[in-house]
Amino acid sequence: MSNLTLTKTHMIDGTWQGIVTGAGDAQPDLAVTHADADVAGIKLVHNAGSDHWVLSIPVPAAAIADGIHTLLVADRTSGTTLASITLIGDEVTGPNLRAEVDLLRAELDMLKRAFRRHCVETS
Repeated sequence: MSNLTLTKTHMIDGTWQGIVTGAGDAQPDLAVTHADADVAGIKLVHNAGSDHWVLSIPVPAAAIADGIHTLLVADRTSGTTLASITLIGDEVTGPNLRAEVDLLRAELDMLKRAFRRHCVETS
């Protein structure tokens, strides 16, 4: 379980920004992925006065397209997903589509936890 918390502050000029707390002075080891590929150019800047890290993620051009695209921010140390950034291009095909995607994501996270627990118990 990760002690890190990621809170979105804003998205402007194609860059998503948020605040990471719970890491102290040690730079957190974060992975940002889109379509199972690492997103390049992420920045973490320590704000010692407020005891947090500012995370900046440039939204990849491939994520700006028709359909629904998700960027995942995860703690590499614990494997915990800290945030998901959803970009929706063009028309959404139904009013409940976002709810369905959230439900699928929650079920996938549950399966990942169960699989990891199974691997630990059987080794």
